[in-house]
Amino acid sequence: MAPSGWRRDKMGGAARSGPLSGLTIIEMAGIGPVPLAGLMLAEMGADVLRIERKNAGRAFLNAPPEYDLERHGREILKLDLKSPEGRVLLLRLMEGADVLLEGFRPGVMERLGAGPEEALKRNPRLVYGRMTGFGQDGPLSARAGHDLTYLAWSGILSMIGPKGGKPLPPLNLVGDYGGGTMFLIAGVLAALFERERSGKGQVVDVAMVDGASMLAAPFFGFMAAGFWREGRGENLLDSGAPFYDTYEAGDGGHVAVACLEPQFFAEFARLLPLEERFVEGQYDRALWPEMRAAIAARFREKSRDEWTALFETTDACVAPVLSLKEAADHPHNRARAVHETRDGFTRPAAAPRFARTPPHRAGPAEPVTSLKRFGVSDDERKALEEAGVIGEGSV
Repeated sequence: MAPSGWRRDKMGGAARSGPLSGLTIIEMAGIGPVPLAGLMLAEMGADVLRIERKNAGRAFLNAPPEYDLERHGREILKLDLKSPEGRVLLLRLMEGADVLLEGFRPGVMERLGAGPEEALKRNPRLVYGRMTGFGQDGPLSARAGHDLTYLAWSGILSMIGPKGGKPLPPLNLVGDYGGGTMFLIAGVLAALFERERSGKGQVVDVAMVDGASMLAAPFFGFMAAGFWREGRGENLLDSGAPFYDTYEAGDGGHVAVACLEPQFFAEFARLLPLEERFVEGQYDRALWPEMRAAIAARFREKSRDEWTALFETTDACVAPVLSLKEAADHPHNRARAVHETRDGFTRPAAAPRFARTPPHRAGPAEPVTSLKRFGVSDDERKALEEAGVIGEGSV
């Protein structure tokens, strides 16, 4: 029986509901930005087949299947990519796909005989999404790295952290997922849109350094206009301004203050309260050290939740710093169903939301049941399994 939220496609297989229903994607297994893109596209309705190397284990963070969101929403095919038969099969699969997603270093897919030139020759409509840290060319293109590496090279990392302190890793949200996943999805969807006019696929070259740099585009403008100073903790948005920072409350919890605009700061100052001279001189940098000390002293007088109760119905832009567990249980997030809990596992709901073609929450990965939609018969598949080219069905 097909999972809830699915429909039957023309070939008799299960097809998901959602705005991308009917789209076929091949995802070459990896970690980081490509798997998150696969999850999001699957939850928007795409049929995602994840190719994993036969007999290869997970590198690290090997979560139980029910929690392994890097594989949820996909069918899994374990394939011997070292064998000629496995490489031939991979090309056959590409012939039946709309999109390929891969996150290897430059040249890896070419060495497998499945690079863009060969793939587009077989399937001219294929959108070939390539995700790397440094891009497909350039002096650093062959170098290894992770999110923090790419943020360092992009200049972004130099801006994150407290004044007088060291640069701090912003999890892997900015490079991997912001500069990587989101630009990969945007690039692939743009190429699919263009394909409707030209009838042709193309290569989408996505690099985390490129994406992270683009995320910082406004700051390049601020710097050029003289609105941004070099150094951490010197500016409006990097904790330099006392009215855009976090403060410790009396119980050890923290509160986030983000009242940039004068009207919001005035409301904040009224409720905290702060002296009128601080309201009048909000943007006077000479006052900022004294203003910060006054705000910090006030916040230590009450607990985090007491401050939350005081500010939550106002436009003072003050919020409690919640844990992930607290965020999932917050009344607003519950009312909007920002998270879903199933079988004891709480995770973010599929996003974004669509009025007519709602996305769905993807379930744990399953072994691929049929390759007929790619032109591979059941007899051919069985022969490939017996030859050891395709792994057994377990995921």
